[in-house]
Amino acid sequence: MFQDFQNIFYFSITLGDVLKNLFVSFLCGFIVSIFYRLSYRGISYSSVFVSSLIALSMITAMVIMVIGNNLARAFGLVGAMSIIRFRTAIKDTQDIVFIFFALAVGMASGVGFYGIALSGALLVGLVILILTKLNYGMVKRRDYLVQFSYSLTSGEEGSLYLDVLKRHCKNFSLVNVKSVSSDKIEISYYVKLKDKTKVKDLVRELGQVKGIGGINLFSDEGEI
Repeated sequence: MFQDFQNIFYFSITLGDVLKNLFVSFLCGFIVSIFYRLSYRGISYSSVFVSSLIALSMITAMVIMVIGNNLARAFGLVGAMSIIRFRTAIKDTQDIVFIFFALAVGMASGVGFYGIALSGALLVGLVILILTKLNYGMVKRRDYLVQFSYSLTSGEEGSLYLDVLKRHCKNFSLVNVKSVSSDKIEISYYVKLKDKTKVKDLVRELGQVKGIGGINLFSDEGEI
């Protein structure tokens, strides 16, 4: 009777099945990585992360094949995996989505559901790409944060950089003034530009004001 109970959880797989599953998981992982590259909008792109998505799909397929229908193996792998500690912080929510994406297609490939794995990789990837291209969920704004340092010993009046802001901005408001040293301060303004295409002109003209340096302009999508 005990032997019959073991046979319920017995799972056999041929070398051909292993190779097919790994190939499909590689193909799906590659598709996932392409969609990641096309849809990425962050500021910390990592080529290592892209290649890791492919490897993650294949490794997940291997894990699923090892487990098979065997509960003992499943619990054993859970115990083995529990000793792993991931110390790298995931900063972008989209990165987490793609990690689960790679895991899902790897699991489907590992159990031989090739249709689900390939169609899922293509359709889910297309949905993510379309939503990214349409800027779905993003508020349309033309607001910027401009930061620059100002030397108190420059001999220039502060109204000079204010004139530049008035010339290029519909409105602006002071956000922060921070002392950097005894003769230098860092100033931050929240600005709304009159013409978004003249962002570089604003930066250039601010840079021409005596005593101003270290100019940074930030938008909703990051530093310009």
